[in-house]
Amino acid sequence: MTAPRPGPSNTLTDVPGFRVGHHQRTGDGWLTGTTVVLAPPGGAVGGVDVRGGGPGTHETDVLDPRNLVERAHAVVLGGGSAYGLAAVAGVMDRLADAGTGFPVGAGPGQVVPIVPAAVLFDLGRGGDFRATPGPDFGAAAHDAATGAPVVLGTVGAGTGAVAGGLKGGVGSASVVVEGVTVGALAVVNSVGSAVDPDTGELYGSRFGLAGEFDALLPPDPEERARAAEAVRTPVGGSVAASFHTTIGVLATDATLTKAQCQKLAGIGHDGMARAIRPVHSMFDGDTVFALASCAGAALDPPAFNTILAAAADAFTRAVVHGMLAATSAGGHRAYADVFPRAVSQWRRR
Repeated sequence: MTAPRPGPSNTLTDVPGFRVGHHQRTGDGWLTGTTVVLAPPGGAVGGVDVRGGGPGTHETDVLDPRNLVERAHAVVLGGGSAYGLAAVAGVMDRLADAGTGFPVGAGPGQVVPIVPAAVLFDLGRGGDFRATPGPDFGAAAHDAATGAPVVLGTVGAGTGAVAGGLKGGVGSASVVVEGVTVGALAVVNSVGSAVDPDTGELYGSRFGLAGEFDALLPPDPEERARAAEAVRTPVGGSVAASFHTTIGVLATDATLTKAQCQKLAGIGHDGMARAIRPVHSMFDGDTVFALASCAGAALDPPAFNTILAAAADAFTRAVVHGMLAATSAGGHRAYADVFPRAVSQWRRR
């Protein structure tokens, strides 16, 4: 077996045909956004696994292997809690205008775009509790979607994200193994922490590919003390500070069935659990989607198992990149600001 390696950009768009776009708004009470993952023309076979105790989702049942529709045309990840699901309408309108969707009639444009979605809790983090994404956010994120390397950090759905008291954000990673490419995108917004309290290191950094996180240094004691203070003093102090949710997408060019996509989505949670502790709490709605373009070959069981293992690690790595790329906002300090020594050499790579 060839050694796993990252794709050219080490982001989800290394999987051919997939595009990612963000839209966000900050200031004047706003600190939230929407991220859209667009499937290749014709859609992608999809799956989903929801494990958090407080999920906010849309069209997840359609991805059940027992149900009719085979392919999804986009996945929406957003802030705004359940209010943020309104962004889906903007994405559906854009897709419908292009004639993209599941055919439900004989005439042109008689389609229903299949757009599953999951949202995270960031209400009030910008100051205005009702400053939440609407259809305009979804349309703008759709229009911004490209196949360029995914923009990481405090953007899109990660704009208002917070993870264990530190600023969270959008992270991504990719892996190429046995001729198959898998890309992961994670929006890190968790009750649990991505940081080992004993060392100050990111839990997931030990799962990086060769050279990926080698330049990260152990934080010094003073940095660890600052991190403890940042986590000990949450902004606001209301019950809303307890709610979070990490969401994401795994995409691949392999040919998979809906059942295999559901398994792939489930394995993404293994990667999440390596990077965040505790995970899947009653105050998180942790959800992972899987999308397969089916441009490549079908996989026999040993090859599929290899891809599952690599995908789990890719999701872990995406969480790490989300934490490293985040910038301080909304009164929450980013990992790079709390642990400047730890990231000093990594930033100079």
